Amino acid sequence: MKQPIFGIYEKALPKAFSWKEKFALAKELGFQFIELSIDESDERLARLDWTRKEREEFWLMCAESGIRVPSICLSGHRRFPLGSSKQETREAGLVIMKKAIDLAADLGVRVIQLAGYDVYYEEKSVLTRACFIENLRLALDWAAEKQVVLAIEIMDDPFMSSITKYLRIKAELGTSPWLKVYPDIGNLSAWPENDVGFELAEGIAETAAIHLKDTLQVDGLFPGKFKEVPFGSGCVDFVGAFKTLQMLHYAGPFLIEMWSEASPNYYDELLAAKQFIEGKWKEAAATWMETELTN
Repeated sequence: MKQPIFGIYEKALPKAFSWKEKFALAKELGFQFIELSIDESDERLARLDWTRKEREEFWLMCAESGIRVPSICLSGHRRFPLGSSKQETREAGLVIMKKAIDLAADLGVRVIQLAGYDVYYEEKSVLTRACFIENLRLALDWAAEKQVVLAIEIMDDPFMSSITKYLRIKAELGTSPWLKVYPDIGNLSAWPENDVGFELAEGIAETAAIHLKDTLQVDGLFPGKFKEVPFGSGCVDFVGAFKTLQMLHYAGPFLIEMWSEASPNYYDELLAAKQFIEGKWKEAAATWMETELTN
């Protein structure tokens, strides 16, 4: 069975590290790629305005390190959502989208992961949904021009809490090859109404990459916990999810999503997370082999 491709989220690596140090650490730990973060902070949004020289220097560091940066996590739209009821906010979100696509094209990034929110800090409505879809359609035209995939993440939010909901949005937008889904197994598992195996199978042809993290399930008055849940202490059935993906012959990348950039124990936490995930993958593969042999 083909060995999986594991990458690490930039926010799992020490924030104080230079890019050369981040690439070196990722390589030392055995990761094959890093997912770049452009979140809602002014500091990371400023990356959208990197000069030509800065873009070339970053690309060269990637090439020299042997660590790829094939994807961008563009969570800056939480602050400037494409579905906002305020026109100026929507326009700011579109500027961010256009700049992110241009940056991806210049850096050789293939996939921009979009947060599946119509709005985040505002009240949701039929209007915010319609504005989100309208502006996503425009963004897909820009993405097509630059041959960059826009992949919507399954979220910690009811708007995009399942692959089924993504497929409904996809149906409204037509058949653009530049729109895909970016399942987060933790988020999928945290919503009790989701049949995780069914969801993964339904979306396999649309899946650009997969996020890996643990979560605590939404239950009654408990809103769930979608971030910083130690691997193995949450609700995710990693062996079941991995076996499902193995049976589906998923061969795409997996991104371990962590937020240890300020942790003094970042190295041990990263190593433990990678070993945990690799162990669960092997456990699923062993179960798969046993099933084949008994048949």
